[in-house]
Amino acid sequence: MKKQSKLIHISAGIAVVFGLLTVVSGGATLLGGLEIGAIVLFVLWFNTLAGLAYVVAGLGLWQGRRWAYPLSLAIFAATLLVFAAFGLHVAQGGAFEMRTVYAMALRSAVWGAIALMARQLLTRQALSGR
Repeated sequence: MKKQSKLIHISAGIAVVFGLLTVVSGGATLLGGLEIGAIVLFVLWFNTLAGLAYVVAGLGLWQGRRWAYPLSLAIFAATLLVFAAFGLHVAQGGAFEMRTVYAMALRSAVWGAIALMARQLLTRQALSGR
């Protein structure tokens, strides 16, 4: 397996696992199974639903689908927008947990890296005729 294929598969695996964990934890919290403190509902809903997109993007990356890059980029952009809205919520004195700040920073970094890698690797793959 080429280095590029390994990187795509690693990125895809991270995306799928991250997505499944996100859906499970977000779903459990929404259903009242987890008590985590100050919940920012729009962030919780976004992250839970985005978890499904993470899985789809991961599967697309695994298969080398060209649409996986725009989806990964859209996830990254949407995460940044929700993170900014969360920042506004905090700036206006809204209740929050510091772990939400860390989680959103992690999500932003992970999806920025996945989108960048998807762009580079899938573009090379397309140029090579695969």
